[in-house]
Amino acid sequence: MSDRSSTTGPDPAYVAEQTGVVVHTAVCGSPLEDRIASAREVTGTPAMGAVVTFEGTVRDHDNGSGVTRLNYTHHPTAPEVLARIAAETVDEFPEIRLWAEHRTGTLDIGDLAFLVVVAAAHRGPAFEALASFTSRVKSQVPIWKEQEHTDGSTGWVGL
Repeated sequence: MSDRSSTTGPDPAYVAEQTGVVVHTAVCGSPLEDRIASAREVTGTPAMGAVVTFEGTVRDHDNGSGVTRLNYTHHPTAPEVLARIAAETVDEFPEIRLWAEHRTGTLDIGDLAFLVVVAAAHRGPAFEALASFTSRVKSQVPIWKEQEHTDGSTGWVGL
């Protein structure tokens, strides 16, 4: 739980009216790169002093093996699980606004696989909520990746 005290006194009442919101969640098969600006725009408001963005990108290695690309697949319940975790995160951190999408399909090195935007009036809750949310998504949402390795082999992660 975050330290929700402010060094400058309480926030105006309208701040609480804008927070405690899941702005958007989805599992999609299209690129996320073009969504960054709009996600930030709809998640942040003039009352939000912190807008924290997490961009999970495909890296070129895993567990000592070179990786050339990933293929993400998901269970049909993945969108609902993602939405539930977002709602639970907002319940735990009611002073935030949260936007999240996870990509599926074939992704190359450097492609954006997971985009999360969290906004809050203060940085502490924004960072704490982001860390909590991303950890829970990774461990609980039924999304799996098949990695293509530089040696021609493949391997599954998350099964």
